[in-house]
Amino acid sequence: QVELVESGGGSVQAGGSLRLSCTITVQFTAGYCMGWFRQSPGKEREGVAGIDSSGETSYAASLKGRFSISVDNAKNTLYLQMNSLKPEDPPMSSCAVEGFRPARMVVAVTGANGFAYWGPWTHVPVSS
Repeated sequence: QVELVESGGGSVQAGGSLRLSCTITVQFTAGYCMGWFRQSPGKEREGVAGIDSSGETSYAASLKGRFSISVDNAKNTLYLQMNSLKPEDPPMSSCAVEGFRPARMVVAVTGANGFAYWGPWTHVPVSS
């Protein structure tokens, strides 16, 4: 059974940084695509950053330069380093994993629909 366990969430002040972690209980030995998604109240999920087992990464254009995605394959853990956080950044975050597909799928318009395995949504409010 695939489970995703997140940690590192919490409140932060504008301009601050936060690192989210997502540990996946099952290894996708045939390849994977992992991603971070965020959501604002009343809006659709949006892909923030993705990484696939070939090492390719993708970022939402609006967030590129502030966020960085990485994975520790030995620990089966996905990370998202978020810098220069803004109050208008979507406050809910979640990680997701699927079998191999290109990382760019994460930030596609309907990218979230391609993922079957999700972690819990974590509240990451940014105060001004």
